[in-house]
Amino acid sequence: MIRVTNRISLDESEIEESFVRASGPGGQNVNKVSSAVQLRFDAAASPNLSDPVRERLIRLAGRRATREGVIVIIAQRFRTQERNRQDALERLIALIEEAAKPVIIRRPTKPTFASKIRRREGKAARGEVKAMRRKPKADS
Repeated sequence: MIRVTNRISLDESEIEESFVRASGPGGQNVNKVSSAVQLRFDAAASPNLSDPVRERLIRLAGRRATREGVIVIIAQRFRTQERNRQDALERLIALIEEAAKPVIIRRPTKPTFASKIRRREGKAARGEVKAMRRKPKADS
């Protein structure tokens, strides 16, 4: 079991890994070794996720999620297969943790009467400072 949060744990059988050749520089090693990891997690069919978390997870995944609700993470930052596996798993866990955070609904508020008065007094004081910088008016 992979522990994500206090309430969410993933079974290792839910995560499918396949190894592919990484793109980019790497010399001869890049043509011989399949060090990149393609991690697949079926969020739509996961029994360990609640419906709201599942919906937020698929929405947060964006392009990484397929139409069927499978999240695909490709990790090829590192030269070793094992480090890329860890990186892909860490990225999946971070995505699920972000989706598990409760949505905070913003309640619109109004400024208090005292804060409105303080704002007006500050504006008036600033206007006086700027007025003192002007050239004095010529008396006719």
